[in-house]
Amino acid sequence: MKKILSLIMVLIMGTFLLVGCGGGNTGRTITIYTALENELIDRYLSLFREQHPDIRINIVRDSTGVITARLLAEGANTSADLIWGLAGTSVLLLEERGMLEPYAPVGLENVLPMFRDSAAVPSWVGITAWELAIVVNTRLAEQMNLPPITSYQDLLRPEFRGQIVMSNPSSSGTGFLAVTGLIQLMGEDEAWAFMDALDENIAMYIHSGSAPARMAATGEFAVGISFGYAGVTQINRGYPVEVIFPIEGSGWDLEANALIRRDEINPDAKLFLDWAISREVMELMADDYAIVSIPVRDTIPTGYLRNPMEQLIPNNDLRWAARNRDRILTEWTRRYE
Repeated sequence: MKKILSLIMVLIMGTFLLVGCGGGNTGRTITIYTALENELIDRYLSLFREQHPDIRINIVRDSTGVITARLLAEGANTSADLIWGLAGTSVLLLEERGMLEPYAPVGLENVLPMFRDSAAVPSWVGITAWELAIVVNTRLAEQMNLPPITSYQDLLRPEFRGQIVMSNPSSSGTGFLAVTGLIQLMGEDEAWAFMDALDENIAMYIHSGSAPARMAATGEFAVGISFGYAGVTQINRGYPVEVIFPIEGSGWDLEANALIRRDEINPDAKLFLDWAISREVMELMADDYAIVSIPVRDTIPTGYLRNPMEQLIPNNDLRWAARNRDRILTEWTRRYE
């Protein structure tokens, strides 16, 4: 039987990373909700601590679906001052609920148009794009004589039965972009038929977007449907994995920042949003991601495709995905939970 971690259990039992850093007793504090990977948060914030040692930061971190559900549940009573690195589809949903305060951070003119709200004073600004990738344990694949994977259709081959793990779209932004990417790439009827067939080969649906890459890397399963950064990280850690980007193209989403609407806006929240798209931060992010919202270099991190923008499916409508989120998740849950 497949093991599926439901969103309800995630909300009840899931752990949030709540970390205070810097600030001493100055009284200057920012509370940030994020879905960025833990190791990236620590590395990026070390720069902020150096530049602003008098500001204390509280980080609330979990997977995209959990952070989104928490923000929607808290509504106007949320403790968040801002969002840092949450899926664009989730940020658009919060925008429609009136939870975001438009703000034009310093340096906005340098952001590529596809990475930001088109309003003169945007409700959100993207920082990176992340794309679906298939992570294969090459040692295990050789031992099991598994066929090579180049396309989505290869995942349906009977040799992969019980050897694939995938993120649950109800709790994971990666899982959601995988589903919406397939729908926009294939059309709804064909995509659901494909996912019905894929479900026969799925061993587990996982709460986290990066967990399938880690589980493939450690040999728990041969294949993890994850995202580029998660797979490349496992390569850099020395695991025997290959990161495959399907020939049909990858579903994708943005990691975006936004200011939360409150009766009193914390001025340091605006300062953080300025900092978050500064060239120094973009340089750090370009060490990890193939696509950042402000071009800072020509080189791409090892493990990604040389032309990463060409891998993104061109008809990916994030606003459509946000508006259809509940309907898509309801249908996915009906079929696979």
